[in-house]
Amino acid sequence: MTKNITIPELFENVFSYPQLDTILMVEKFIEEYSAMYKKKELWGLLPKKMKYQTYKVILDYLQYSNKVAIDKENKVVWIGYPFNEKLVKRGVEV
Repeated sequence: MTKNITIPELFENVFSYPQLDTILMVEKFIEEYSAMYKKKELWGLLPKKMKYQTYKVILDYLQYSNKVAIDKENKVVWIGYPFNEKLVKRGVEV
Protein backbone atom coordinates (compact mmCIF):
# COMPACT_ATOMS: atom_id res chain seq x y z
CA MET A 1 0.00 0.00 0.00
CA THR A 2 1.34 3.42 -0.91
CA LYS A 3 1.21 6.48 1.34
CA ASN A 4 0.52 8.85 -1.57
CA ILE A 5 -3.21 8.16 -1.60
CA THR A 6 -5.96 10.00 0.24
CA ILE A 7 -8.69 8.52 2.44
CA PRO A 8 -11.36 8.91 -0.29
CA GLU A 9 -9.09 7.06 -2.75
CA LEU A 10 -8.36 4.38 -0.17
CA PHE A 11 -12.05 3.54 0.17
CA GLU A 12 -13.06 4.30 -3.42
CA ASN A 13 -14.31 0.80 -4.32
CA VAL A 14 -15.70 -0.23 -0.93
CA PHE A 15 -19.35 -1.33 -0.90
CA SER A 16 -19.81 -1.19 2.87
CA TYR A 17 -17.76 0.32 5.64
CA PRO A 18 -16.80 -1.44 8.87
CA GLN A 19 -18.35 -0.24 12.12
CA LEU A 20 -16.18 1.43 14.73
CA ASP A 21 -16.52 -1.46 17.20
CA THR A 22 -15.26 -3.85 14.52
CA ILE A 23 -12.24 -1.65 13.75
CA LEU A 24 -11.42 -1.37 17.47
CA MET A 25 -11.74 -5.15 17.91
CA VAL A 26 -9.28 -5.75 15.06
CA GLU A 27 -6.89 -3.11 16.48
CA LYS A 28 -6.93 -4.73 19.92
CA PHE A 29 -6.42 -8.21 18.49
CA ILE A 30 -3.49 -7.09 16.32
CA GLU A 31 -1.92 -5.25 19.24
CA GLU A 32 -2.17 -8.35 21.42
CA TYR A 33 -0.84 -10.77 18.78
CA SER A 34 1.57 -8.45 16.97
CA ALA A 35 3.96 -10.16 14.51
CA MET A 36 2.60 -13.63 15.31
CA TYR A 37 0.30 -14.24 12.36
CA LYS A 38 0.14 -13.59 8.65
CA LYS A 39 -2.75 -11.51 7.33
CA LYS A 40 -5.03 -14.39 6.35
CA GLU A 41 -4.26 -16.40 9.52
CA LEU A 42 -5.08 -13.39 11.69
CA TRP A 43 -8.41 -12.93 9.89
CA GLY A 44 -9.41 -16.51 10.70
CA LEU A 45 -8.56 -16.07 14.39
CA LEU A 46 -10.53 -12.87 15.03
CA PRO A 47 -13.16 -13.19 17.80
CA LYS A 48 -15.86 -11.71 15.54
CA LYS A 49 -16.29 -13.16 12.06
CA MET A 50 -16.39 -10.81 9.07
CA LYS A 51 -15.96 -10.89 5.32
CA TYR A 52 -12.36 -10.83 4.12
CA GLN A 53 -13.15 -7.66 2.12
CA THR A 54 -14.17 -5.87 5.34
CA TYR A 55 -11.01 -7.10 7.06
CA LYS A 56 -8.88 -5.79 4.17
CA VAL A 57 -10.55 -2.36 4.43
CA ILE A 58 -9.69 -2.26 8.14
CA LEU A 59 -6.08 -3.35 7.50
CA ASP A 60 -5.68 -0.75 4.75
CA TYR A 61 -6.99 1.95 7.07
CA LEU A 62 -4.71 0.86 9.93
CA GLN A 63 -1.71 0.86 7.60
CA TYR A 64 -2.68 4.27 6.24
CA SER A 65 -2.91 5.66 9.78
CA ASN A 66 0.47 4.11 10.73
CA LYS A 67 -0.96 1.81 13.38
CA VAL A 68 0.11 -1.43 11.71
CA ALA A 69 2.67 -2.58 9.19
CA ILE A 70 3.14 -5.79 7.24
CA ASP A 71 6.60 -7.30 7.66
CA LYS A 72 8.62 -9.16 5.02
CA GLU A 73 7.06 -12.46 6.12
CA ASN A 74 3.58 -10.97 5.52
CA LYS A 75 2.85 -10.86 9.27
CA VAL A 76 0.81 -8.03 10.76
CA VAL A 77 2.82 -5.91 13.22
CA TRP A 78 1.34 -3.33 15.62
CA ILE A 79 3.26 -0.03 15.59
CA GLY A 80 0.57 2.26 17.03
CA TYR A 81 -0.05 3.70 20.45
CA PRO A 82 2.69 2.17 22.65
CA PHE A 83 5.31 3.85 20.45
CA ASN A 84 3.60 7.22 20.90
CA GLU A 85 3.24 6.72 24.67
CA LYS A 86 7.00 6.14 24.96
CA LEU A 87 7.64 9.43 23.16
CA VAL A 88 5.29 11.29 25.50
CA LYS A 89 6.96 9.77 28.57
CA ARG A 90 10.33 10.96 27.30
CA GLY A 91 8.95 14.48 26.98
CA VAL A 92 8.24 14.70 23.26
CA GLU A 93 5.04 16.61 22.60
CA VAL A 94 2.63 14.83 20.31
